[in-house]
Amino acid sequence: MTTDDARLTPSPHPPSRGTLYGVGLGPGDPDLMTLRAARLISDATVVAYPTLAGCESFARSIAADLIGQDVHEIVMDVPMTVERAPAQHAYDKGAAEIAAALEAGTDVVCLCEGDPFFYGSFMYIFARLSETYDVEVVPGVTSVTACAARTGMPLAARNERLTILPGPLPAAELQARIDGAESVVVMKVGRHLSKIREVVAGLGLLNAAVYVERATLSEERVLPLADAPDPAPYFSMILITKGADPWL
Repeated sequence: MTTDDARLTPSPHPPSRGTLYGVGLGPGDPDLMTLRAARLISDATVVAYPTLAGCESFARSIAADLIGQDVHEIVMDVPMTVERAPAQHAYDKGAAEIAAALEAGTDVVCLCEGDPFFYGSFMYIFARLSETYDVEVVPGVTSVTACAARTGMPLAARNERLTILPGPLPAAELQARIDGAESVVVMKVGRHLSKIREVVAGLGLLNAAVYVERATLSEERVLPLADAPDPAPYFSMILITKGADPWL
C-alpha cells in the first residue's frame, strides 16, 4: 500500500498481519468513487464483497473496471430472509476467509456500495474483525446525498435538522417522526412504498415528496411520490422537504 495509507497512530496488532480496508464505492456511478477508493482497489490482490441471494454483486459491478484479473475474490452470499441467522452465518464465513488472508500478511479490500458506516454491510465485518486486525474505513458518497443532488433538493441549512428513517418502520412511528421533522429521507422503500405514501399523504406532504430509484445509474428515475411504482425496487428513496426555500 502507498505511504498515505499509513496509520497516524501505531498499530496494536502484529506488523506481519495484513490490513482490512472497508471501501465505500458511492451510490452506483463509478465516477463518484473517491480517488483513494479507486487507488486501493487497483492495488488490491484480495477483494471481498457481498452478494444478495446468489445474484450478481452490485458492489463489485461498481468497481469492476479496477479489479485485476489475478485478484482473489471473497464472495459473501447473504440470503434475503427475515431470519437473521442465515445472514449472520454468511458474514461469519466471509470474516473467516478475510481473516485467513490477513493472517497471511495480505491486505484485503472489502467493497461496499455507498458508505461503509451508513447502512453498509461492511459494519458486520468490522464488528467481527476490528478488535483483532488493523481496519481502515474509506468513506464514500452516500445514496442520500446522491439523491439530493439528482433532485436538486437541499436537505438542510443553518440550524435545520435532517431525519433519516427506514421504510420498514410501522406506519404510526413513521407518521410521528415525519410529522416532527423538517427534512426527511426515507430509505429501504421497496415493498413498503404503499404504506409510506399513505402516511405522507395523511400528513398533507404528498406534494413535497420526491421519489428516486437507482440514483446515478442509467436506469435512474425521479418522480413525484404520487407517481412512484408500487412495489418499488430495493434501491429507492423518498425525500421530503418542508417550508420555504432554506436559501432565501
